[in-house]
Order: sequence, then structure tokens, then C-alpha cells
Amino acid sequence: MTPAVFSHGDLRLYLLSLLAESPQHGYGIIQALTDRTGGTYTPSAGTIYPRLAKLEEEGLVTKTVDGRTTIYAITDAGRAELASREDDLAGIEDDLADSVRLIANEVRQSVQEAMKSLRADLASAANEERKGAKTRPRAAGPDDPRVASREELGRADAVVNAFRARIRSDLRTHVARGGVLAASVVSELENALDTAAKAVTRALKD
Repeated sequence: MTPAVFSHGDLRLYLLSLLAESPQHGYGIIQALTDRTGGTYTPSAGTIYPRLAKLEEEGLVTKTVDGRTTIYAITDAGRAELASREDDLAGIEDDLADSVRLIANEVRQSVQEAMKSLRADLASAANEERKGAKTRPRAAGPDDPRVASREELGRADAVVNAFRARIRSDLRTHVARGGVLAASVVSELENALDTAAKAVTRALKD
């Protein structure tokens, strides 16, 4: 289960800090939060707009309509609240960094488990193929299908190993450079690996 990025009430103050940097429209705020968390957290419009409306009611934020776009800006009262809660904001930013690191660790674990599952399925399928080959009549000549099977098995194993090494290297390099893995991207990778493993298993059984 993915941990919460913001504790109760923290998002409100963090929105003020974003608007203190520059006025923003709603989508810009959502995108800024996504960028700040490395893609691990993308709030919905239903999360952001009610909080902006509440901040406006409290006189901490104003909004202006420019055509079809609504721009939100922090007020002097909003800046005063930020100034009075500098320590709270610093704590929020520290907690945010910890939450993102925890999410990234969970994502890496998911990728590792998915790769283990794929390799296990391939190994099991190869083992079943070897058992089946022992019970089939021995073929003769260069067209023996077992020869081709062994060659293809070696090629498949090389492909899996190369893919694993490439993905692991890319992930480690990204994290080492301070990047944060987007949970949505790794979830797609995990689903794709699971689908591929099931497809290989079905093909071998057929």
C-alpha cells in the first residue's frame, strides 16, 4: 500500500508555499505537485480546488479569471501565515522527501519481484519442456526439434538477462542521480512483465 504523501492539513500549507513562488492556475498547481514528488503523487482536481476555495474564503488566496483560465495568487495574509509557520513548512518538506523515498523503495521492490516472477516462470516452463522432451521419441538428423529448442532456450535466457541488466542499470542510475521513480510508470512495467510471463507460459503449455 502506497503511503500518504501529505499528512492531514499539510497540503493546505504547501499550496500556499507554491503560490508564494508564483501565481498558478489549477492545472499548474497539480503539475507542480507532480514534479516536486517525482511523479509519485498527482492530486486530483477534487483534492486541489476545494482547498483553494477554502484558502480563498480565509483571505489567504485570491483568484482572477482570464478567459477560461482561473489564476490563483497568494495574498499578504497568506504570506504572513507562511512566515509564521516556517518551521512547519520545513517539516512538511522533510516529510515529503521521506515519503517520496519510501515510495521509490516500494517501486524498486515491485520491479525486483516482477523480474523474479518472470524468471521463475521461464525456468519452470523450460523445465517442463525438458521433462516432456525425455518422454518423446528421439528424433534423428539435423532437423531434431530438441536442438532448435535448446538454441531458442539459450537465446531466450540471454534476452531476459540482457533486459534485466538494462532495466536494473537504468533504475539504479536514475535513483543515484537523485531522480524519483514514477509509481505509474513502474506499475505499467510490472503489468507488462506479468502479461509477458503469462503469455510465455500459455504458449509453452499449448
